[in-house]
Amino acid sequence: MNNAAITLTSQPAIAKNRDLSILAMLVCIAIVAPLVIYPVFLMKVLCFALFALAFNLLIGYVGLLSFGHAMFFGGAAYISGHVVKVWGWSPELGILAGTVCAALLGLVTGVLAIRRQGIYFAMVTLALAQMVFFFCVQAPFTGGEDGIQAIPRRPILGLFDLSNDYAFYYVVLAIFTFGFLVIWRTIHSPFGQVLKAIRENEPRAISLGYRVEQYKLLAFVLSAALAGMAGATKAIVFQLASLTDVSWQMSGEVVLMTLVGGMGTVFGPIVGAGVIITMQNYLAGFGEWVLVIQGVIFVVVVLAFRKGIVGELQAWWQRRQNQKG
Repeated sequence: MNNAAITLTSQPAIAKNRDLSILAMLVCIAIVAPLVIYPVFLMKVLCFALFALAFNLLIGYVGLLSFGHAMFFGGAAYISGHVVKVWGWSPELGILAGTVCAALLGLVTGVLAIRRQGIYFAMVTLALAQMVFFFCVQAPFTGGEDGIQAIPRRPILGLFDLSNDYAFYYVVLAIFTFGFLVIWRTIHSPFGQVLKAIRENEPRAISLGYRVEQYKLLAFVLSAALAGMAGATKAIVFQLASLTDVSWQMSGEVVLMTLVGGMGTVFGPIVGAGVIITMQNYLAGFGEWVLVIQGVIFVVVVLAFRKGIVGELQAWWQRRQNQKG
């Protein structure tokens, strides 16, 4: 085997080891982060980072743009909040219930939308998300415009007191790490390689004998489930599930996070979520001008970092390595 073949063969292994090393470093930083940063803010970043990662799995690795991912995020928040507050379930069962319901909703949505492509797929998901939004407005268990408030933070697994923000933070960090590893394993598996092939050239994937619609449906359901896990966790963190969680603005926000961080990159959505949530938090004093400032920053990032922040950094590093080689 020549040197070029050896290099090509070793590249995936190198990428896997690099990703795991970066994840380990990020987890180490996250463990000590509550000592200097407010843990509730960090939990919000982690929840939205998982949401963005779930969305990126769909758009970055399958090439499907969903304008309705908020229905999974917010729908799971409502389910989790209801079963924990009204039915008295424990937080871990509430999060599990929200995740399962989001996966089932993703299955129904995927069956209806997956045969469409491009803007038609996006519009179908947006229309279905608006139906879910109006259902949440009218359904008695959602609380209408008031939402589900004062969701109790019961001990998780009967051991950890979630009323303590610091203890709850490490639970959320564990949930986020689990979700990240699921996505990482998916994109580096043979299943993930087929998804990338579909993204690059769907007719060729069909000609090779792959059942493209089944692959896309599985990816859609997995993305919906992980988005639901993020929404269900967020509802317990803030003890609130509201219409904001299922609005079309939330779907747009996760698109923004993914594009700013770097679509189709492993860590880009995490960076994008951190940037957007930080802006919302520290620019809150500007009132409605926050949206204008976000828009300006988004335009600057799109013009200066066409591949997103992480995407451009990866491209720069690759160019540097090529020059050395």
